[in-house]
Amino acid sequence: MSQLTTVDATFLNAETGTTQAHIAGLGIVDAAACPGGRLTVPLVAELVRNRAHLAARPLRQRLVQVPFGLDHPYWEDDPDFDPVRHIFEIGLPAPGTDRQLADVVAMLHEQPLDRSRPLWEMFLIHGLADGLTAVYVKVHHAAVDGVMAAETLAALLDLSPEPRELPADESEPARAPGTAEMVGSGLLRTALHPVRTAVSVARTAPYLDEIPGVSSIPGVGLVSSVVQGALRRPEVPRAPRMSAPPTPFNQPIGRRRAVACGELPLDTVKEIRKGLGGSVNDVVMALCATALRQWLDKRGDLPDRPLVAAVPVSLRRGGARSGAARTDAGNQISMMATPLATDIPDPAERYLAVRRAMDTAKRRFTGSSGSWVQEISGLLPAPIAGAATRLALQAAPTMSLRPINLIISNVPGPQFPLYLCGARVLAYYPISVITDVTGGLNITVFSYDGRVNVGIVACRELVPDPSEIVDHLVDALDELRDLSRE
Repeated sequence: MSQLTTVDATFLNAETGTTQAHIAGLGIVDAAACPGGRLTVPLVAELVRNRAHLAARPLRQRLVQVPFGLDHPYWEDDPDFDPVRHIFEIGLPAPGTDRQLADVVAMLHEQPLDRSRPLWEMFLIHGLADGLTAVYVKVHHAAVDGVMAAETLAALLDLSPEPRELPADESEPARAPGTAEMVGSGLLRTALHPVRTAVSVARTAPYLDEIPGVSSIPGVGLVSSVVQGALRRPEVPRAPRMSAPPTPFNQPIGRRRAVACGELPLDTVKEIRKGLGGSVNDVVMALCATALRQWLDKRGDLPDRPLVAAVPVSLRRGGARSGAARTDAGNQISMMATPLATDIPDPAERYLAVRRAMDTAKRRFTGSSGSWVQEISGLLPAPIAGAATRLALQAAPTMSLRPINLIISNVPGPQFPLYLCGARVLAYYPISVITDVTGGLNITVFSYDGRVNVGIVACRELVPDPSEIVDHLVDALDELRDLSRE
């Protein structure tokens, strides 16, 4: 029996007519080694059917709602689970360009998932140039965080064209509790919620200035420092006061999406890291700072203060057990907020500013609990949390609440080739979530097999062509590479 956590439920509650809370990936594969040289629905469906037990929740479990919304939903195995119902085929018209593929993926990313069955879908997209095939997979964020999504992919992929031996599925079907038990538990949780809220507030107080948007309120930093001292918590760096400036992509988002993908050589990124110091993530953040500066400056919209980026961080410790589905409860994520130095014209100074800001954010995160996302998501009882979350998301743009400008995520991946049904995966581009609160632009990168794969999703009304940002990332890489060689 598994129930959604407050963070899981928040991802469900956040969905509106313009916001969909699923995350996705776009793989490019060479299907020449598949039977008939084609990746087909029956072939992939059989693979999922044989391996669903390795990642049970995202693949074969569905939601069970608690009557009257008294509590968060539960997960249970779908008795009618059939992978074929989740896998579809699409053919691109000739010539099958990158732009055509991006437009199709954007259209697919706009569509909500069916909550009556396991929350995932896969699309096999044929007709790409050079005879390649694209595989677009999306899964609801309520079912997985970034680590669980990577483990789900690992369950379906192999290290060679030959499939590996699989452990037997010895698990019993997961079932949600009965109606009476769900109602009783929901009533009890609601009655005890004021106590849990008080505990959450106490836990969050020392790190109020860690919450995006809150740190800009006068006096918050002092309150956090005083509470930390009173509790004798380890001293951590003071969070800078950050205020996210207005940009073209920080307006109310629409329903339509725009997607762009690109690649950067990992060796060059590592060369820059070695020459200029810092980490690979520092280089990625500096590249994004330069690219966004160029994009905004080109439109005459460059703010005179730095953008504020949120960087997702996993709270998980250790990996999954070999050959077994992860049983950790729900999403275990937090976020670091950091200024992005887009206001600094000199590339060397900009890079140093990004490094310093990231170092402060990481040292502060290491010294704190990092659990403010979980604590805040549970402040309201389940019966009213859904309506309150949607109301807050819809009201934020009209109230000019702008805690951050965008989310930038860097996910390290395997530096060796992987295979899907014998087809080599040539590239994998992550595609994430945008909301009115987090901004109408999201940049996620995933390093794989010697490349840094960039996936950008945006509100089409606000950023019609995010491929421009990919081009600016390439320019930024050249700039930092030259700087590192001086």
